[in-house]
Amino acid sequence: MPQLIIVALVGAGFYAAYRWMKQASETIAAELRRAEAELRRGGRIEKDLGRLEYDPATGVYRPQNKG
Repeated sequence: MPQLIIVALVGAGFYAAYRWMKQASETIAAELRRAEAELRRGGRIEKDLGRLEYDPATGVYRPQNKG
């Protein structure tokens, strides 16, 4: 009887992992489709760099150092 409980728990774990991987792959596929469509339109893909700070030595805005 304990073997049946262990098999059921292992099966539930595999099922949960399967659902998580399926959701992750769908999210990645949707992001890839969005990026490909953006590239086909000739647009640029924007990247969130977070907060920017001005570097007076170079006159350029750079991502703020985390730390």
